[in-house]
Amino acid sequence: MAKEPRAWQRMLSGRRLDLLDPTPVDIEIDDIAHGLAFVARWNGQTRGDFAYSVAEHSLLVEEIYGRIVPDCPPKWRLAALLHDAPEYVIGDMISPVKAAVGPAYGALDDRLAVAIHVRFGLPATVPVRVKKQIKRADRISAWLEATQIAGFTKTEADKFFGKPAPALTEGLEIRLRPPVEVRNAYVARHADLLARI
Repeated sequence: MAKEPRAWQRMLSGRRLDLLDPTPVDIEIDDIAHGLAFVARWNGQTRGDFAYSVAEHSLLVEEIYGRIVPDCPPKWRLAALLHDAPEYVIGDMISPVKAAVGPAYGALDDRLAVAIHVRFGLPATVPVRVKKQIKRADRISAWLEATQIAGFTKTEADKFFGKPAPALTEGLEIRLRPPVEVRNAYVARHADLLARI
């Protein structure tokens, strides 16, 4: 009889996260922040002395979301910060790889997102309107990343991500920091948003 493959991961917090059936009690912000600080966006193909991490990207998306919807409740800014949180376990795959893997990746991402949202007091499913606004912020962040550190021309970035309104990108520069700094910034922003909910 074949042994079933292990479908859980031991986290640094000591939690054992079941990837097939994740529960909110096994989700810790320190695990998320640590994992995301070490996951490179763009498959690591960015300029600079440090990888551009998903944690740094998430901080930028949350900031851009706040520009798109300045009067939004803090819980939706928290949802923006956590929009890629499942990647602390499953990594960041570029869109072409996600397409090749198929719907199984999306299903795993969705299960983890539900557990993460419930853990931090958000609805299991973010309302469609809010999800679209966060996705818009995500695409603007991708445009900034593409043009500032990933080697895209503005024409290429406009084609793939859409040309953002200048007011939404004014003064925003991609930061490359050591993972420990990004991790701490992510945890601090999370705590700040939770305190305001």
